[in-house]
Amino acid sequence: MVNDKLNLVEIDLNNIDSEHICCAIGNDKVNKERASLKKEWMKKRFNEGLIFKRFNERGKFFIEYMPSEEVWKPIIATNYMVINCLWVAGRFKGKGLGKKLLVECLQDSKQANKDGICVVSSKKKMGFLTDKSFFQKHGFVTCDTAYPYFELLVRKLSSTAFQPKFTQNAKQGIFNNSKEFSFVFSNQCPYMEEYAKIMADVCEQRGKTTELIKLKNKTNAQKLGSPFGTFGIYYNGKFMHHEPMPEKKFKKFLDKKIVD
Repeated sequence: MVNDKLNLVEIDLNNIDSEHICCAIGNDKVNKERASLKKEWMKKRFNEGLIFKRFNERGKFFIEYMPSEEVWKPIIATNYMVINCLWVAGRFKGKGLGKKLLVECLQDSKQANKDGICVVSSKKKMGFLTDKSFFQKHGFVTCDTAYPYFELLVRKLSSTAFQPKFTQNAKQGIFNNSKEFSFVFSNQCPYMEEYAKIMADVCEQRGKTTELIKLKNKTNAQKLGSPFGTFGIYYNGKFMHHEPMPEKKFKKFLDKKIVD
């Protein structure tokens, strides 16, 4: 049952400087820097239809979505709302809060006369991606897939709605690398720039050439972004993974995936 004491707060240009944004809520220097990057990204997106809602306690439980024409993901869709992130973590899980956040998106989409809602998930539960079983319980179905494990889920609100799909590059998991490793990211997520630099350093320590590619606009993101959107690791032009990793975890990942 949803906690009746929890109310939704919508973050916009009027309150973003004074409100926390859930995904980087620490008061330490590192988290303040993370939040600053995310907030600057958000400020430029509000006029493009970005919506960010969270509950009125300090915790990680929020939803972020925006129109498909403006979204920073390699998705081809017309008149849809796209969920960037829906996250309920820690002690707030299992209380119906995810459903309440999704209902907000559904209501806003109907009010804006959208033809549906879509979201990127994966074949099996993975970090940084909302479990597809949650969306399936609420009427979403898979409408497209992309290499190696991504799924695009949709809930249509119109019987004549355009069928959303990934771009061809995203489906194939390819990227035109100029280096051995490419780390493609945006500040849509506050953690990505920090971890991209950490992971690039690990690769360079192993004698690999690297490039950091920061997505700076929606056109750039829709053309170059990984299916996840905010982060992608590519090795010799092929997609490897979407998850930002700390140094130790990334080293183990490389040991399993790369044979020198």
